[in-house]
Amino acid sequence: MSDGPPGNDDDSHPRDDVRARYIEELGMLLARSGWSRMAGRVLAFLMLSTASQVSSGDIARALRVSAGSVSTATRELAEAGCIRQIAVPGSRGHYFRSADDVCGAFLVAEQRRHHVNVAFAEELMGILDPDETKPLKRLANMRDYHAFLDRSHLRLRHEWEELKRRRDAARHHE
Repeated sequence: MSDGPPGNDDDSHPRDDVRARYIEELGMLLARSGWSRMAGRVLAFLMLSTASQVSSGDIARALRVSAGSVSTATRELAEAGCIRQIAVPGSRGHYFRSADDVCGAFLVAEQRRHHVNVAFAEELMGILDPDETKPLKRLANMRDYHAFLDRSHLRLRHEWEELKRRRDAARHHE
């Protein structure tokens, strides 16, 4: 099956139009969640790829976008842990593949953001005078909210891993 849009290759598959629509829809979905639309398109493309790795050039050609757009999107996705850059011996190109657990990577990325926000609030609280009670209260709420979400994400990650373990064990016994 082709990893590109329909009609690009001789081995075009009837489901390529479904794949292309999914790529666009995930791009819009992630854009509504604060990600770039291009990151969503690249992620969907890599999630649907059957190749062990895909070059940034191949991604750009398949999605009909610039190399710069792909570079920005892959950097965003790699930082979040949703995709991995793959070293290919003898090649100077950039190759990528989707993480097997993109949703778990989202949880980890969100948890990292909560750590940063807690540290930021604490740093600001440290520079304020003790008599600045209103700003201190606001920052304490910010810190405590993100600390609460951090703990919640940790619990969710453990529950998610357990759910996957049970699901995979059940599939193995079928």
